[in-house]
Amino acid sequence: MKTLFPAYAHPGPELALDADTWIVREHPGDRRTLHQSLGRIDLDWGSRSLADVLVDVDAWRADGVEGLFLDRCPAGSGGVGPVALTVRLAARRGLHRVVLNPGVPTHPLYRDLGARICTFEGPWSAYQSWDGDGTRPGDGHIVHGVPAGLLTAARRLMGRRGAGFGLATDADPDLSPAGAPGSGAHSAD
Repeated sequence: MKTLFPAYAHPGPELALDADTWIVREHPGDRRTLHQSLGRIDLDWGSRSLADVLVDVDAWRADGVEGLFLDRCPAGSGGVGPVALTVRLAARRGLHRVVLNPGVPTHPLYRDLGARICTFEGPWSAYQSWDGDGTRPGDGHIVHGVPAGLLTAARRLMGRRGAGFGLATDADPDLSPAGAPGSGAHSAD
């Protein structure tokens, strides 16, 4: 299973990174590691202009990232067109690894885009009771705010729910400054 570290839960220096680890970077030029990275582009649930999104795509391409993390991606059918165009234009610019992060299950049309999809992003308290409707094996799950003593249990639950990539972390995106290392970030095995 691949590990994806969002900007609020970057791994500490003691954590060994392997070929199955992706680091999401917040801004071009903030490279803290030579490890494979994805550039974060905030789609603001589909309300950003395509021109602004493409400026970000070009900035990340110039920075040398391996792909893109399209954060706050729309999940409904009305957002498929602009997201599809962004994915195609990224591929034309050599950025073939794209992760969509609506944080919820998407309309089925998103499955045709050839991108990985994070179908859950939220706190441990919500993940425990989440039913997973609308997800598929291999989708991503990002679970934050996990009590340190429950990180292993969270990782196992992610595996049982078929997560193909993601992260269980004690970091909290609302309390952690962007880019701050999460003290207990663990991948889902």
